[in-house]
Amino acid sequence: MDGQTRGGPLDAARIGAELGERATLVQFSSAFCQPCRATRRTLAEVARMVDGVAHVEIDAEAHLTLVRELEISRTPTVLVLDAAGRIVRRAVGQPRTADVVAALGHAM
Repeated sequence: MDGQTRGGPLDAARIGAELGERATLVQFSSAFCQPCRATRRTLAEVARMVDGVAHVEIDAEAHLTLVRELEISRTPTVLVLDAAGRIVRRAVGQPRTADVVAALGHAM
């Protein structure tokens, strides 16, 4: 997961769900994306394991304005947000659990 940030802080209104108390894992998915399903399971598992972390999945096709603003070009794309909604890490493709946990370390 790299450290590039794009766009400003995200909030509940922009992502359609409350941010996590400590960090938020935002997943951009599409309907027929096989790696998106595995990514959903990985991120949900990490969110259950780590207190104060939320997992939010966004349908990229239904949120094209946000997709363009954040320069999302493929699914799955995962953004790791800190408590204030700032993007601290970004990854494209199916992440490994260890990489997600490590990225959370930069957010908290």
